[in-house]
Amino acid sequence: MLSKIKEFVKEYQSDIILFIAVFLIALLSFAFGYLSAKMEDKQPIIFQEKVYGE
Repeated sequence: MLSKIKEFVKEYQSDIILFIAVFLIALLSFAFGYLSAKMEDKQPIIFQEKVYGE
């Protein structure tokens, strides 16, 4: 069974490396976007009702 796994990895080595690279880039992009959104100092939106001349 281990020999079959070795043969599979040897046969598809370039595809496996490409998949890992794309996956890591996507994971890093998500992490950087998530962290940058968390670090933003946002003021909460406050709704105020304006009363016109009564």
